[in-house]
Amino acid sequence: MSEVKKIATRESYGNALVELGKEHDDVVVLDADLSNATKTNTFQKVFPERHYNCGIAESNMTAIAAGIAATGKVPFCSTFAMFAAGRSYDQVRNSIGYPHLNVKIGATHAGLSVGEDGASHQCNEDIALMRVIPGMVVICPSDDVEAKAAVHAAYEYEGPVYLRFSRASSPVINDNPDYHFEIGKGVTLREGKDITLIATGIMVPRALDAAEKLAADGIDAEVINIHTIKPLDDDLILASVAKTGKAVTIEEHSVIGGLGGAVCEMLAEKKPVPVLRIGVQDVFGESGPAEEVLSKYGLDAEGIYNAIKGWK
Repeated sequence: MSEVKKIATRESYGNALVELGKEHDDVVVLDADLSNATKTNTFQKVFPERHYNCGIAESNMTAIAAGIAATGKVPFCSTFAMFAAGRSYDQVRNSIGYPHLNVKIGATHAGLSVGEDGASHQCNEDIALMRVIPGMVVICPSDDVEAKAAVHAAYEYEGPVYLRFSRASSPVINDNPDYHFEIGKGVTLREGKDITLIATGIMVPRALDAAEKLAADGIDAEVINIHTIKPLDDDLILASVAKTGKAVTIEEHSVIGGLGGAVCEMLAEKKPVPVLRIGVQDVFGESGPAEEVLSKYGLDAEGIYNAIKGWK
């Protein structure tokens, strides 16, 4: 996909915040001294009076966001996923989740594609942590178009939302006039009859590439983009596996508690079928160029293809 435009979804996040700020004067943005990396500095340049740098104090920032939401404004609380979901978990659970406040958490630099920052910053557990909080919506967009749409949808939704963005650039795959984003509604990107590939985030374009490789072997794969992991689009997944009889989940996250966990839990209750979970296999990451790390952990198109071909 070398000729396809690539944009990091963290860039999309910053640009969407500016769009929201122009449309709604109740939008405020908080950051933990990482605005150049999270790209909330884009918003800061246009609306300096509505941007708050809370310093390297993520838990405090999260509590401040809760207080701002209690006044009727809509805060977007931004930092790396490792800090948003990990360091601030207590505040997210008790100050945002428990009172069901209207806070949007913009978590950038998620997953292995943080690359050289290594295992301490490669958060592969955040979806699991956020998904278990009652009432928390969890969104992991696949590209620039979807990320911007997700930010706007998060603003319109009344309640807490966790938005997961990547550091690495991702191919733009949703730039078509028919694209429509709706919280809790997945998108079928490729029709197929032999196997269902269910992907999220930057794994979606890789799943499409893997499907092309499978097609060359005579395997007709259906590819579904699940941008919202909670609430999960049960109906779409059930309709697909009713055709194919088997499913593969693909995520840049631990196979425990993330997309794979959500899909397996749902299918176990409603339509048990064989499921292969492709993701981080209960290990920590390591430092290295993003694409090389993803490849080593089997999360490039070739790795996904090989895992499916070797699945018995």
